Amino acid sequence: MASAPPAPRIHWFARLEHRLHVWREGRARRRGRVATILPFPGYGGPGWVRVVGRVLIVPPQRRTRDGEPASVRGWRSFVGIPVGFAAVSVHFGGTTHQVAADRGGVVDAMIRVDLEPGWQTFTFSVEGQPPVEARAFIVAEGTSFGVVSDVDDTVMVTALPRPFIAFWNSFVLDEHARLPVPGMAVLLDQLLRQHPGAPMVYLSTGAWNVAPTLWRFLGRHLFPAGSMLLTDWGPTHERWFRSGREHKLTNLRRLATEFPDVKWLLIGDDGQHDESIYSQFMEEYPDSVAGVAIRRLLPAEAVLAGGRAGHEPHSEDVAPWVSAEDGAGLRDLLGEAGILR
Repeated sequence: MASAPPAPRIHWFARLEHRLHVWREGRARRRGRVATILPFPGYGGPGWVRVVGRVLIVPPQRRTRDGEPASVRGWRSFVGIPVGFAAVSVHFGGTTHQVAADRGGVVDAMIRVDLEPGWQTFTFSVEGQPPVEARAFIVAEGTSFGVVSDVDDTVMVTALPRPFIAFWNSFVLDEHARLPVPGMAVLLDQLLRQHPGAPMVYLSTGAWNVAPTLWRFLGRHLFPAGSMLLTDWGPTHERWFRSGREHKLTNLRRLATEFPDVKWLLIGDDGQHDESIYSQFMEEYPDSVAGVAIRRLLPAEAVLAGGRAGHEPHSEDVAPWVSAEDGAGLRDLLGEAGILR
């Protein structure tokens, strides 16, 4: 009789992180705090929906008179305590589905359910707490165009790769001080107006911790609503930190598989690895790419970001590839390429 394969060895840092979370959770529960779930915008298609959220024990948050978070510093996004392997109920009308969070408290599950195209609402609940409303964008059958956009230095000026700048933007900077990239909100809005019913996906290597801050930023600066695919900065079973490149490629491949008839306009910047990621994806799934739009960092931004990524070879026989310093420039070039009218 063949013996069972040995269980994968978990990285010691991942075990240490888990023990720290368990200790913090126990301490918080002894003080009477309970878990809640923070929903993130998901997406779906005919007969299914991908629901995304995170189960946390969070400290009380100060708010202004109009309900807006007051002077939210980045570090507050990271003080919530993730509740690993929590049981979560997802309610769609009269049906309830049970899903489980992962070790970091992240819920990312596909549920078989029929919903009408467009933005639809449902609720999450955990540990008997009041239901929390969530949203997902359902892509109609026959949809042929969609937009995937990076966030850091593409829609939001962050100069993220330099470690000190990354620390400052993530943990210190007031969220109201973050600046949008000029013209990008108008560009994305025009794309979606020209293609009613097209899915909008914000794909970033940023941590799920900053998703609420990012959602408020997008709304404040009039960016179109979209689904969010972020990541967990913590260690994996095999390595210290998750690979941002693999996170983006995995989700792009998943989108191509889930929506085989959709051609995606891929929007990113030249300060990280977006060009190489999009080039590789274009080679693997040429029929899933409508075009690539790369925002070039300004000289000062490139210095803060530690330089620009090297030029990636790509075939313009597959799809148009354009580059400019802001949304207005990209809009003009996409117009010349026939993607925008």
